[in-house]
Amino acid sequence: MANLQDIRRHIKSVKSIGQITNAMNMVATSRLRHAKEAAQSNKPYADKVAEVVNEIATNAGADFSHPLLMKYESGKKLILVLAADKGLAGAYSSNVFKETAANVENKADTVLVTVGRKAKDHFKHRGYDILRDYTGISERPRYEHAKEIAEDLIERFRSGEIKEIYMVYTRFVSAISCVPETVKLLPFESKENNEGEEKGGLHAEYIYEPSAEEVLGFLLPQYLVTVIYAALLQSAASELSSRMNAMSSATDNAAELVAKLDLYYNKVRQASITGEITEIVGGAEALK
Repeated sequence: MANLQDIRRHIKSVKSIGQITNAMNMVATSRLRHAKEAAQSNKPYADKVAEVVNEIATNAGADFSHPLLMKYESGKKLILVLAADKGLAGAYSSNVFKETAANVENKADTVLVTVGRKAKDHFKHRGYDILRDYTGISERPRYEHAKEIAEDLIERFRSGEIKEIYMVYTRFVSAISCVPETVKLLPFESKENNEGEEKGGLHAEYIYEPSAEEVLGFLLPQYLVTVIYAALLQSAASELSSRMNAMSSATDNAAELVAKLDLYYNKVRQASITGEITEIVGGAEALK
């Protein structure tokens, strides 16, 4: 049976851990509010840009040629992985890693560009080829970060060394729900949706100056930056919500463990007092 000093030391350490996790929970909760607002504010813009670009691509026709539309027969597959810089965020990063692994058919033909220190360390230790990594931006991404990443991906795709590019990120649904998703970035493929036309819905009509081809050529790189920036914001909100939930659970578990240790401490102290009384009574009886 543990002595009272060891139990007191254990209780003190658990209380200290509970204070730390509670502080991290409050910090994550505060940052989540801003990250959630940023992700939700950006989503309508990102959706509209995607809608417009798809509409222009449909009007440009199949004969339109652009470097970001090229389909290469040879080359490697590149996956942009958006994960966390720090741990203590529950299963957030591990879910991204599982989603990424599901998209890797052959490790030798797949290269990675990672965002977040956790992604870099995880895949580096497993023998993946990491072309470039970005750290320190997972919680607070900026538009400049997305632009830098997009320009690097476009340059690699244009060179012909990469035949297709995918992105794995976590879509923020709510404070308790985040879903890892895979999106194809390049080569760009328009998503023609005739569902509205079949149901008699309205179809947007645009006037292009000077032409649909030139407008699409200008918008495609901007579209890629917008998609990556939206994913960075969604991932940041998902990371903070996961950390908030994990730290909240850890704080509750610490409080529960302290209560159990207090009860155990009282039992051990009572047993010690009972043992001392028994010894005193036994000694007194022996002297009679």
